[in-house]
Amino acid sequence: MTTHAISGPCFEDFHHGLEFDAPAVTLGAGHAAWHQALFGDRLRLPLDHHTSTAITGTSAAMVHPLLAINIAIGQSTWASQRVKANLFYRGLILHRSVHFGDTLYTRTKVVGLRQNKTQANRAATGIVALEMTTTNQRGETVLHFWRCPMIPCRDPAATTGHADDLDRIGAAATQADVIAALPKHWNLASTQHWLGWRQDALTIGDHIVVEARDTVTCAPELVRLSLNMAMAHTDSAVSYLGERLVFGGHTIFTCFAQITRALPNLLTLIAWENCDHLAPVLEGDRLRTTFDIRDRIPVEQGGALLRITAQCYAARSLPESETAVLDWTFWAWSA
Repeated sequence: MTTHAISGPCFEDFHHGLEFDAPAVTLGAGHAAWHQALFGDRLRLPLDHHTSTAITGTSAAMVHPLLAINIAIGQSTWASQRVKANLFYRGLILHRSVHFGDTLYTRTKVVGLRQNKTQANRAATGIVALEMTTTNQRGETVLHFWRCPMIPCRDPAATTGHADDLDRIGAAATQADVIAALPKHWNLASTQHWLGWRQDALTIGDHIVVEARDTVTCAPELVRLSLNMAMAHTDSAVSYLGERLVFGGHTIFTCFAQITRALPNLLTLIAWENCDHLAPVLEGDRLRTTFDIRDRIPVEQGGALLRITAQCYAARSLPESETAVLDWTFWAWSA
């Protein structure tokens, strides 16, 4: 008999072109209920199935775009089970909306490797550039993006020779990419009676501060729901802080939920231009959000595309100490 140890890969285990997949996930009401309970998001279409059908023309209710993105990220985490940090996301575009009953399949490929500079008294680590493509049950591309987790080396003194230029990895989402990804068949007639701040009341350069904060709870539950395998999110003993690290998506989703309080007529999120995690978040942190309107482009079907840069801050302890934890620029469609 042979004993097999099941554990995540170390940096030395990766090579260019390595590919892997994950169990496919069919999204339904249970996933939506969990997402809503965790974040209290006020995006209208995932909450109102009748309006979702009227606007999208699809009888099945629309899944929150960030829930679909979360599942796709989780499906890519075989590579990042030992992750120390996820440095950035790049070029994420939601090419089509996701609805109840849709099944997401994500395939991940290693496209870059760079070992970090060695430092005294610090074990060797490297950065793995991953390219993700998510399709649905019809073979249509739903998502395409890149991310870069930092992974420890098996040998603390390893010298792997990997030195790829990660600035060349991936492609930032351009304005043309975002416009091309807009749903072309949506009918916005039913949005005319919506009250609250609309896109035409916003001016480029506006800075919005959302007062209400949210305390991070149920972080491991979101990790498990999304098939996320990163051990630092569920086991405090493998976290460099000695406490479970909160999945970066948890911070992103909380930030977006806070933005929906200020902008109640957002229709959907289309793309991430950049997304940088600036510092770790821990369970129990109190998160708040500010954001700026960077651009506003009228859409032929109605409303406008908004380019938004959001900053999220985490406060902990008493007296409070607050730290910037997220710098995120994204495109959303607003009535």
